[in-house]
Amino acid sequence: MANFKNKSKAEYNKKADNYDSTNDGRFTQKFKDILLPIIILKENNNVLDVACGNGSLLAALNKKTKINGYGIDIAEKMIENAIIKNPSMEFHTADCEAIPFENETMDIITVCAAYHHFPDVAAFAAEAKRLLKSNGMLYIADVYLPAFWRILLNPLVPLSKAGDVRFYSPKEIVKNFEQFGFISTDIKISGNIQIICMQKQ
Repeated sequence: MANFKNKSKAEYNKKADNYDSTNDGRFTQKFKDILLPIIILKENNNVLDVACGNGSLLAALNKKTKINGYGIDIAEKMIENAIIKNPSMEFHTADCEAIPFENETMDIITVCAAYHHFPDVAAFAAEAKRLLKSNGMLYIADVYLPAFWRILLNPLVPLSKAGDVRFYSPKEIVKNFEQFGFISTDIKISGNIQIICMQKQ
C-alpha cells in the first residue's frame, strides 16, 4: 500500500504546478465536465473533494452554488495550489484512509478520476460513512472499462508509475459501499467514464 501512495505522491507533486495543461489534467477535466451537472447542491453545503488535486472541481462547484469547500490530497504541492485557487476553503495533505475532519460534518463527498488509485477502497468507504451526514451523498467519477479490458489490464495496472491500483466495474464500486450502509441512487456511463451516485443511510 505504501508503494502505491508513494508513487502517487511523487507523480502528482511533479505535475502540480502545471497540472491543468498536462495530459493527466486534460484527461481529468473530462470527468469533471460530466460530473459537475450531476451533483445536486444546496447553498452552503459542506463539500469534501477527496484526491482534490489543485482544487479545480471545488472551484467549479462553488461557481455553480456557493459551498463550504474542503479538500484532501496525498500530494502536498497539489494542496498548495488548491489553497491559492480557493483561499476561503480548507485543505489538508492526507490520504483517503485517514481524513482529518470531524464525524458527520459533510453533506457531499466527491472523488473524481482517483478511485482507481486508492489502495484500500474499504477503508475509504468506512471514512466516507464516518464523515457524511445522514442521507449525505457520495459521487465517484472514475474510469470505466468493459469486463474484458479490466481482466486484461488489471494485472498490469500496479506497474503504473502514477500509483494506479485497479479498475472497477460499477457493480464492484457499489458493493464496496453497500457493506457500509450506502445505497446506489444512480449510475451513468459515458464512454470510458462512469459516475456512481450513492447515499448514506
